[in-house]
This record gives sequence, structure tokens and C-alpha cells, in this order.
Amino acid sequence: MDHPSLEAFLESGRAVLARGPIGVVLIEDLVEVESTIRHQLGLGVRAVLAFAPPGWQVPADLVDVVHRIPFDLRGQDALTRAINPLIAACPETTWLHYCYNAEYLFFPFCESRNLAELLAFHAEERRDAMMTYVVDLYAADLEKDPNAVNLDEAMLDRSGYFALARKVANGQALERQYDFFGGLRWRFEEHVPESRRKIDRIGLFRAQKGLQMRPNHTFNIEEYNTYACPWHHNLTATIVSFRVAKALKSNAGSTFNIPSFLWHNSVPFAWNSQQLMDLGLMEPGQWF
Repeated sequence: MDHPSLEAFLESGRAVLARGPIGVVLIEDLVEVESTIRHQLGLGVRAVLAFAPPGWQVPADLVDVVHRIPFDLRGQDALTRAINPLIAACPETTWLHYCYNAEYLFFPFCESRNLAELLAFHAEERRDAMMTYVVDLYAADLEKDPNAVNLDEAMLDRSGYFALARKVANGQALERQYDFFGGLRWRFEEHVPESRRKIDRIGLFRAQKGLQMRPNHTFNIEEYNTYACPWHHNLTATIVSFRVAKALKSNAGSTFNIPSFLWHNSVPFAWNSQQLMDLGLMEPGQWF
């Protein structure tokens, strides 16, 4: 279904936002848009909001569940301009998952359990947000796939991930908050601005009155930014993403310096949750 603008959708689409989980896809280019949307639907989102540039249309068989919203993601503060009005329009019971095109959410046991089951358990643990780690994917052969995207031959880093305590301006560490690093942003950090090097994102969250997303993918309610509650480990999830690989190969300042993303810690991505848990890239918590 097409909408003329975000404002028009927020006026007419309240019923869509009334029941979650809702998927949001921020479409930066036309690479793997449909596969991203179908992946979200396969996980169990009730509807997908596609923030789309000109030139992309909703596939004919998805017009009842995908809402196309024209949006320029190249503008300043595009992330917050897209997400924060949605949060304000949602009931406080609605869960949202957002990602960019060529990104795919995985959570523990997602092959046999759906997103609603995951979030019901998470809510029972009195959690309103879930930490997701954005793990870079990249094509094995950049000569064959110069945009670095190949779902059938996707690779990821099996090690090289680390965390540093997140601190406020006076140097005090924030409780249960870390900045996570690794993947291509770490290996090719000379091509990545310092403010964009961390790989943590609150990719699943429940709307709340007054909640706002910041440009760095954190929220103004600090509990949303924590990886776990005070008393035990909680579920975490992973967003596997070609986004950084695409950017490094499309940027004239980096593309000629990177003939390959492969290194001794590259392994094929198996497209399943067990591999990500085995690598320590997400946590099942108390959910078995």
C-alpha cells in the first residue's frame, strides 16, 4: 500500500500501529530490499513500513502488509526523523523492529519460534527493549560481487569483537551499558568515522510515551540502552548486515584500498541462529 508521506501514514495508519510487532525497513538503495522485507515477514511481523526512495515499489503479493512511505534517507538526522514520529504515534504496547535494506534479524531459535513469542517472553522479564549486535556480512569474491553483497556466499568474522564501558562526559560508566565493536568497522576503522564504529543497536523496542531515538541508535530512556536487567542475563539478538560492506565498496575513498574483505577469521554464514549463538554473537538468556 502506498502513502503520499510519513505524515499522511500517521494520520491514516493508526490501526496498523495498534498491534505489533511492526517491522520498519529504511531503504538506502535498491539492493536486497525485497529479501529484507520478506525476512521480516517470515519472522512474524504483522506489517512492514518501508521508508522508500523513488524507484522502488511494493511487490504485488505484499501490498496488503507492506506500507510504502516516501522518504529521503540521505538527509540530516534521517533516522530520528523517520523513527521518532512512529514512536509517538504508537500505543505503548506496540513493539517495533527497524533495520536497513540488506539487513536481517536473527534471534535465538528463530527457526522454530516467531517474533511475537520472543517478545512475549522478553516482556515477561520486564524488558521494553532488546540489544541487537549488528554483525557485518560481506561477499567472498569482490570481483564477482563488486557491491560486496551475495546472500549465497556471505561471509562473517568469527572473532574480533569486544566491548568497552559506555561513559558519560565526566568519565563515569553507565550501568549495564557497553559500546560494542568489531567486524568491518573495526578492521577498516581508518575508513569509518569514530562516531559510527560501534556495532550495538536497540533493534527491538516497545513504544513508550516520551521515548525518543538519538542519532547514534540509543534512546533517551537509559534503561532501553542496557544489555540486560540487574538480576540476570536477558535475551539478545543479532542483525546480520551487508550495509558496511556496501558502503566501503561504494565509497571512492575506500573501495580501491580493499580488494577483499576476507581474512583468517572469515567463515561462511550459515543463515541460522545456532551459528550466531555458538560464536557468542547473541544470548538466549533464560529462554530455552
